[in-house]
Amino acid sequence: MIELKQISKRFVDNVVLDGVDFTVNEGETVALLGPSGVGKSVLLKHIIGLIKPDSGEVWVDGQLVPLLKRQELSELRSRIGYVFQNGALFDSMDVFENIRLGITNETQYADKAYCIQRVKECLRLVNLQPEVGRKLPSELSGGMRKRVGIARAIAGKPVYLLYDEPTSGLDPVNADVIDSLIERLQQEIGVTSVVVTHDVRGAFRVADRIALLQQAKIRAVGTAEEIVASKDPAVQQFLERDLEGALLQANEER
Repeated sequence: MIELKQISKRFVDNVVLDGVDFTVNEGETVALLGPSGVGKSVLLKHIIGLIKPDSGEVWVDGQLVPLLKRQELSELRSRIGYVFQNGALFDSMDVFENIRLGITNETQYADKAYCIQRVKECLRLVNLQPEVGRKLPSELSGGMRKRVGIARAIAGKPVYLLYDEPTSGLDPVNADVIDSLIERLQQEIGVTSVVVTHDVRGAFRVADRIALLQQAKIRAVGTAEEIVASKDPAVQQFLERDLEGALLQANEER
């Protein structure tokens, strides 16, 4: 279980998070929605201990994350898979070695036979053929690089998966592929997931619950139906803006 309690964070004069409460229950997928630059990724990095709050508490599996020592934090991170927005693949390594980096157990990482089997399984889980493992990231499409990033995130058999804008920069077809993958991984490997996104349609598709972060605060939390029914003007404005953007994109594609 992930619990953020009254988290506040500012960078100089920019208040990014202001008394934010955010909970993810075991086995569920929660989408964190909000405009670009609102602080969604900052919140995500608090969960994994990459950023410490100015005030408030971050709990993961009953551990207070900001107070963990280096070894304890390393052990926690071994249970968390992180999917970076741009994939963050190493261009000098082939896909096999990139995915292998996600294997957090040192004994397993050193076992080449285990790594070969585990990378093959991770490629299968993200709908890629085994021969993709021999390619370099530069030889892959944007959608394939995203999937390789997800394969690396699940290589260590994490309990949690944190997705930072997994469909950013993708066309609608490839975005749908990634959304389908997020759904299937939750069902097939039973992870607890947080999906940071500004894509309302994708969030409504993949998430059990949705939280809208705007103006440094969580403005609404609930199912897709509850978010749509919210009377908060900020929520309605965000949903309307997303709809206008989708219509504009559809017209441009015609």
